Amino acid sequence: MARIRVSVLGPAKLEVDGVATRLTPLTTRLLVRLVAAEGEPVPVRRLHRDVWAVDGEQPHSAVRHRNEVQKRVLELRRALDAAHGGDGARVLRTEQLLAAPAPETAYRLVLEPDELDCAEFTELVNSALLAAPVSAADRLAAALALVRGAPLAEAGDEDFARPLVRRLTALHETARRQLIRSRMDLGRHDLALPVAERMARERPDDRDVAELLGSLRARLRERHGRELLRQPFPGAGDLVVVRGDLFDQEDANLVVGFTDTFDTATEQDLVISRESVQGQLVERLFGGERKLLDDRIQAGLRACTPLRTERPQDKPRGRRVRYPLGTTVPLTVDGRRVFAVAYSRLGNDLVARSGPADLRASLDTLWPAVARYGMYKPVAIPLIGSGLARIVELDRTQLLLMIVESFAAHCRREPTTAPELRVVIRPADLERTDLSALGTYLRTSRHPGIDSGTGIGTGTGTSTDVGAGTGSQDTGAGAGDSGGAYGRR
Repeated sequence: MARIRVSVLGPAKLEVDGVATRLTPLTTRLLVRLVAAEGEPVPVRRLHRDVWAVDGEQPHSAVRHRNEVQKRVLELRRALDAAHGGDGARVLRTEQLLAAPAPETAYRLVLEPDELDCAEFTELVNSALLAAPVSAADRLAAALALVRGAPLAEAGDEDFARPLVRRLTALHETARRQLIRSRMDLGRHDLALPVAERMARERPDDRDVAELLGSLRARLRERHGRELLRQPFPGAGDLVVVRGDLFDQEDANLVVGFTDTFDTATEQDLVISRESVQGQLVERLFGGERKLLDDRIQAGLRACTPLRTERPQDKPRGRRVRYPLGTTVPLTVDGRRVFAVAYSRLGNDLVARSGPADLRASLDTLWPAVARYGMYKPVAIPLIGSGLARIVELDRTQLLLMIVESFAAHCRREPTTAPELRVVIRPADLERTDLSALGTYLRTSRHPGIDSGTGIGTGTGTSTDVGAGTGSQDTGAGAGDSGGAYGRR
């Protein structure tokens, strides 16, 4: 037997063994008329009247009309029976109606549910209405995928098509509403939203649909919480931008910036500001035990080669041993890592200085450490360079783009660095950060990580030292950076 597929949920289509068969317009209307009969026989006279749209019976025209119908029936049977296996006669049957005043020839279309899309559609929807949410969503999605347009499109608003069209239209509406409910029951509001949006476009005056769409959008906004942007990196996890506090990211490793001396002292805010990310690191993750943090950092630095050591008379306060910018010390805290990275130079006057090239070089050195020690956890980083140790050559948007570009460039070489880069921006910094620029970059850059005309330095060239106030730290655990560090090694 040939594999026959008749589709009327949209422009009528006939496929035999997976191959589309071309029918003349009249034969197509004949097929649609027989489908509209839903398996019942249709007399020749009625077929001619409906398919040819002829009102009444003209004198001496019965034989001609019968011949015209038979010609189209023959064409349809040949299309159904391309392999000459008898499928044409099996599917399109000839019958005699004996209840009429005189015996009359009629034709009946006999198709299995899997041979007729509207029958399969009906069966899927009806079974889904009694199924559990997972099964219901699967069946409803499969049913709606069958719909390509208005049912029985070639019949228009013909009387013979109206009952089936009305029923299929109502069932389509039911299927969409039930699919939305099933996906909501499963917590997949993101999958329910496109269905509701399409319903709203088609029925802009339907208040119930508008309310449903509004509630879905509200639930999705709640789900995102403080998340402002989520975008997959090609082959390298997700980029996420959130508003909030760096130290609230309990499921992620953290990046905390330091100066090249890795100072931690916050007494009287002379070396490190208490409000800086470093200062908050002591309070939030080390219980105020500065010496504990200092001992951990110094233990990690034993494997690093210092650049030089300042004389006490030149730098009377703070630590005097300097390390290359980009030096990264992974600290284990409560089962995750805090990456202490040097990205600014702390002058002997206790002012942090740096430049764009220094920041980029430090970031490029940070990511390999994240890949090696990060245990493939999300990594959260503040908007580094925007606080007391800020880089005045770059605004907050450019700093954000530099962080993203640097991470993306590294992930092109090592895509298993982290499943997620999470940039944490303080609410106070949002109005000065153009997230749409990041969205444009992600959308238009064919190869994230390659300079795409954003005007951001790539880490080469000579840095310009910039004073950033007393204390080497930027303020704020969300977007302030953690203690100036921008410089080439």
